[in-house]
Amino acid sequence: MAKLDRLLTLVNALHDTSDGLTLDEMAEVIGADRRTAERLRDVIRLHFDLEEVIDDRRKRFRITGSLRRVFTRPTAAEIAALHQAASAAKLTGTVQASLLQSLEEKVKGALDIHEKRRLDPDLEPLARLQRHHIPAGPALSVSHEVLAQVQGAMMAGSCVEFDYMRDGATEARWRRVIPVGLIHGAVTYLIGQLPGSEHEPVPYRLDRMSKVHISNQSGCASEDWDLDAWLARSFGIWREDGHDIVLSVAPTAVERARAWRFHPEQVLEDQQDGSLLVRFHSGGLRELAEHLFTWGGEVAIIAPDDLRQVMQERLEAAQAALGEV
Repeated sequence: MAKLDRLLTLVNALHDTSDGLTLDEMAEVIGADRRTAERLRDVIRLHFDLEEVIDDRRKRFRITGSLRRVFTRPTAAEIAALHQAASAAKLTGTVQASLLQSLEEKVKGALDIHEKRRLDPDLEPLARLQRHHIPAGPALSVSHEVLAQVQGAMMAGSCVEFDYMRDGATEARWRRVIPVGLIHGAVTYLIGQLPGSEHEPVPYRLDRMSKVHISNQSGCASEDWDLDAWLARSFGIWREDGHDIVLSVAPTAVERARAWRFHPEQVLEDQQDGSLLVRFHSGGLRELAEHLFTWGGEVAIIAPDDLRQVMQERLEAAQAALGEV
């Protein structure tokens, strides 16, 4: 531990000095030779703002700022990652876009001029040459105020009230639910439980909600509520009775399937013919069937028959898109 002890001793000495330390003084502090002091100085320079001061033709070194700030200061890669997440959220209309942009501005605003100068050369190429892939999907517009009201109800332990326009409906209907979850993605869903009801929570699309406000009626998720477990009961967002799913992956696609997550609780079984069985219990048969199209016939449905029927219906719908042949 002697090397670590010397390094930490030198870090504190360079931070505590007001005039700075020469290499000889640094060597004296740690009880080592000048060459060792030089090596430790170079390591410290990688992680701290090490200021150089010329005093009577001698270089003195000191760490500026507080040590706590040094350890919590963001890196260029971290800021670039936040910037890309905020940009992608804005392009897709994700309801969290404004929050991510606000966080990015606050992080940058907390940097002093010296930190900005140090980060700018690295941040510029990272921000310019990185993008999130945005696949085809819904382009929705959701007011940040809607999200704020739902999150406010969660924090207050209250129900949330809103008018909801169901798919295919001609007019919106009033709802009051306990907010037990928010699912973010291309579409953001509020998972709402009817007060006093034992029925399963229902997903509500935020883009179809209007007149959203925090209710005067209290209501919060129970202590034993597990949002991850609720999600795992279906392949996608839509709810239905679970099925024992068994899929067979062709030998040519096994390597890809091993690096793929069909379901959080999936079980993989090697077969003698080189294929791979994938087993899990889930609802969401239509979403699963539509996903299987992306495997180009390399994943076969073994069970259940209900999934085979849904796949047949989706195939017929896809065939209709080709028109008369």
